[in-house]
Amino acid sequence: MSLDVLIKEIRQQVADLHAELPRNDLVVWTAGNVSARVPGHDLLVIKPSGVSYDEITADAMVVTDLHGNLVDGDRKPSSDTAAHAYVYRHLPHVDGVVHTHSTYATAWSARGEAIPCVLTMIADEFGGEIPVGPFALIGDDSIGHGIVETLRDHRSPAVLMRNHGVFTIGRSARDAVKAAVMCEDVARTVHIARQLGDPVPIAPADIDSLYARYQNVYGQEPAA
Repeated sequence: MSLDVLIKEIRQQVADLHAELPRNDLVVWTAGNVSARVPGHDLLVIKPSGVSYDEITADAMVVTDLHGNLVDGDRKPSSDTAAHAYVYRHLPHVDGVVHTHSTYATAWSARGEAIPCVLTMIADEFGGEIPVGPFALIGDDSIGHGIVETLRDHRSPAVLMRNHGVFTIGRSARDAVKAAVMCEDVARTVHIARQLGDPVPIAPADIDSLYARYQNVYGQEPAA
């Protein structure tokens, strides 16, 4: 497949995945973004800055290198591009990155508090607590540095960047979107549980068992 055809396909995938953010109440106005690595090339595809979700099309997506420099497109890349690019440079297994300001998960980030592993869904998807990353200003790769340092040795595909919002990573952009959706869901549930009392933690051995089953057994076998 030629590079042009590959980028065209990824532009469409990234545009389609952006629709999942407002559909799942993870963003408002123009906030948030999805990106995907271009396999075999030092490139990524991401949403342009300040564009309404109603205006998102495959053609509107922009292509940058892994330092955030515009390679193809008519608009300025997202203000979070440097953070996404830093993640791709330092975590080669990651092929998708998502950023949201979803209400409940962002509330946890405002408190600087990790979401504890008190639900099987958290054990399944995140392999333990959903950690908090450091505060970092927007505009350069400082946020990316915080994401990488927090998640490099952590099973969680999500990090609550302090006073900011949620960043998720995945082996595909779709996986990263899924993690963002699940992060908000469990953030809301654990918040409600805490209004009723102290949630009961899951034992570490059970977390390991749940995580292994979900990651390796759950779902359908890949088509031959």
